[in-house]
Amino acid sequence: MRKYFAEFIGTFVLTFMSCGVASFTAGYQGFLGVVGIALIFGLTFTAMAYSIGNISGCHINPAVSFGILISGRMKFVDFMGYVIAQMFGGIAAGFAILGISKTFSEDIISQYSVYGYDLLSFGTNGYGDESAFLQVNMWGALIIEAILTFVFVTAVLGVTAKKEYKSISGIVIGLALAAVHLFGIPFTGTGVNPARSFGPALAKAVDGNVTALSQVWVFIVAPLFGAALAALVYMLLTFEKKSKLAAVSSDEQPVSVNEASSNAESEVSVKNETNSAETEKNAESSEE
Repeated sequence: MRKYFAEFIGTFVLTFMSCGVASFTAGYQGFLGVVGIALIFGLTFTAMAYSIGNISGCHINPAVSFGILISGRMKFVDFMGYVIAQMFGGIAAGFAILGISKTFSEDIISQYSVYGYDLLSFGTNGYGDESAFLQVNMWGALIIEAILTFVFVTAVLGVTAKKEYKSISGIVIGLALAAVHLFGIPFTGTGVNPARSFGPALAKAVDGNVTALSQVWVFIVAPLFGAALAALVYMLLTFEKKSKLAAVSSDEQPVSVNEASSNAESEVSVKNETNSAETEKNAESSEE
């Protein structure tokens, strides 16, 4: 249960910090801009990786867990437990952001909205009119989200494949998350995480705007597809390498007990034959 609770906490922190900053600083055109928001996502993940990574592995993303499941590194029961914990973590974060937004001054919200700044976006994802900047359509959003998740999950699978990378894995994954956000924010706000997308969208719906919730299926389906594709491609890329290692291992395999016994018997037999030949020669010499 501890690993599930760790996933809940990690997803809550990632969603609350990152989506909260994206919303309360007025989005990509606000105080932090695209670079600042991307860094918040990356830095928050890195912090969580070194906080709960030794407990749960710090997936804090159903797409990451799905990729790890398909690659054979995770049991289905654990996968379900992780996803449930992650989704509840995202939902809790969404409602925490909603609660904080209720403490804002209406005058401040109105003043910023006049200049096009939305302090109540909750960091939701969207396409069309809800698209962050480029107003990409539904198909564009599906493609972008699938590709960015593919890139991110591939990085996760690669850097967690060897124990030697354990000390730097959190940094590498954090940088990868920041990178995909740098690219994706102008398109969809960057989801690549169904829990992070669903929680704020649900809170936004409760607050009276259901648009983000009606579009959230894109940010669930596309990341899962991208994660599955990443797992399959990574398995394909590493399959030959694994086969070669297995072949080398079998060639260098120590002699079995049966083989050793057979070899020992052969050596004894050769020695006996040699001794017999020498005895016969000695006998012949003595007769002469």
